Amino acid sequence: MKKLLILLLSFCSFQGFSQKTLNELLELYNTRSVSYISVEELRMLQTNQNVTILDSREMEEFEVSHIGGAKFIGFNTFSSEAISAEITDKNAPIIVYCSLGIRSEEIGEKLQKAGYSNVKNLYGGIFEWKNKSYPVLNSKAKETDSIHTFSKAWSKWLTKGIKVYQ
Repeated sequence: MKKLLILLLSFCSFQGFSQKTLNELLELYNTRSVSYISVEELRMLQTNQNVTILDSREMEEFEVSHIGGAKFIGFNTFSSEAISAEITDKNAPIIVYCSLGIRSEEIGEKLQKAGYSNVKNLYGGIFEWKNKSYPVLNSKAKETDSIHTFSKAWSKWLTKGIKVYQ
């Protein structure tokens, strides 16, 4: 929650980001307490292994589009108890993502505190996934080019697809 508050205050103060690269943005907001996984690595895991993919964005973002096979867990309503009831193997590979990888790091930390040992944060989140032309699905499980960008300021990090924000 602290990261989200800092993030929102940054928007109000600076009306956007001065960072030139995604790496600079993530270095500003993340501590790397949860190891990153690249979108390319996740794409390979999706086809070769059993991996749990958790979407830590809000429902309105998830409904616009999400990575295939992802389970909605939310950010504001996240419950490690609900995850523990569903994923009993604490060593199971879990990938958490959000728009860019900031909110998902916080959720990843909560999963680690709940005893999960194989949690990774998707570097660049769903934006990077779409920027690499990987498919996303809408609420009807149909492929879409639309991505909820959280806000107009965040939308600059999405370079491919249709930007959606409210």
